[in-house]
Amino acid sequence: MHNAFEEIAGGKRSLHVQVAREIARKILSGEVAQNEIIPGEMILCGQFKVSRTSLREAIKLLTSKGLLESKPKVGTRVTSRENWNFLDSQLLDWLTGIGDNNAVYRDFLSLRNALEPEAAALAAENATAEQRILLSATFQQMDYISKNFDLERWTEADMEFHRLIFLSTGNSFYLPLANVLCTMFKSFIAHSSIKGSTCIGEHRAIYSAIMAGDAKKARQANVELLSKSKRRLPSTE
Repeated sequence: MHNAFEEIAGGKRSLHVQVAREIARKILSGEVAQNEIIPGEMILCGQFKVSRTSLREAIKLLTSKGLLESKPKVGTRVTSRENWNFLDSQLLDWLTGIGDNNAVYRDFLSLRNALEPEAAALAAENATAEQRILLSATFQQMDYISKNFDLERWTEADMEFHRLIFLSTGNSFYLPLANVLCTMFKSFIAHSSIKGSTCIGEHRAIYSAIMAGDAKKARQANVELLSKSKRRLPSTE
């Protein structure tokens, strides 16, 4: 391994989480290659200036996310990319800001295209009265912010709007994806939004269709929102 790790400074995060984050970011950036054997405990404890307990907890955490695997007489190896759990919100958070993330954002947009229109349709059919009240309050907040634009407040409100839609689907498999959306939205919207460009009209169409219980219109409105969002991404050409 050519890339030595640095000492972990004190902070609010647990030491093992800080260690896991540093190792993960080197793996995700490609500085530590797939299938590479990482240094042993003594070396890593010396580089990070942490105890064996903290290091072992970090390795367990990274193993649970599919980044590492340990074998007797072999050591701890970085796994192949196809084993990495990109739906893990913590891993996504670690991924943010590593190099050029355009490819990651495009992959995220592709996932949204596959899931969000159907989520909107299901929410139109299945949202409870309480969920509709929450969605209404969130949309009213978005409407206000769009007229008094603040990127941070818009990001939080937009993120909550789409999270509520996923939670309102009535489909249990959509629930964990709400957390993935929350993690990616924070970076994706900051990356792609242009001041004043909040797509409030498209969000209003989604909101109105869901409140009216019109699944077809909700689905189509979400498709139109994503189409507009796509044009705000940097071109691959």
